[in-house]
Amino acid sequence: MDFDSALERFKGISQEKGLRLTHQRLEILRELVAAKDHPSAETVFGRVRKRLPTISLDTVYRTLSTFDEVGLIMRVPVTGDQGRFDADTSPHHHFVCSRCKSIYDFLWDEFDSLELPENSRALGRVDDRRVVVRGVCEKCAADGITN
Repeated sequence: MDFDSALERFKGISQEKGLRLTHQRLEILRELVAAKDHPSAETVFGRVRKRLPTISLDTVYRTLSTFDEVGLIMRVPVTGDQGRFDADTSPHHHFVCSRCKSIYDFLWDEFDSLELPENSRALGRVDDRRVVVRGVCEKCAADGITN
């Protein structure tokens, strides 16, 4: 997704949810759209702070939380790590390297087309199906780091 598309989406969500389009929010969104590394709040803060020296870490945390709540971004569930964020909300899955903590997007058409098991209906309504696969990435494996 490019920034212009994300901005149009943000404008629509802002009108619908009554959110203000602040300069800080726009810069945080710009950073997330440009990032391909699924940055943490601290990473976003460090990058945005270069352009907006007065921004606070609290503002970044609150903005990321708001963006996640309204569906503008998604939080990538990474156990034992800082929260990581993805501006790409299209259907896709994540591979997390257990060594370097890198996160990679991947598609899995076969999984996406599977019917949910009958017993899952007893749990409630399913709104989203995303998989997080954990392992050792190719770079770590090439460097001899295998566990």
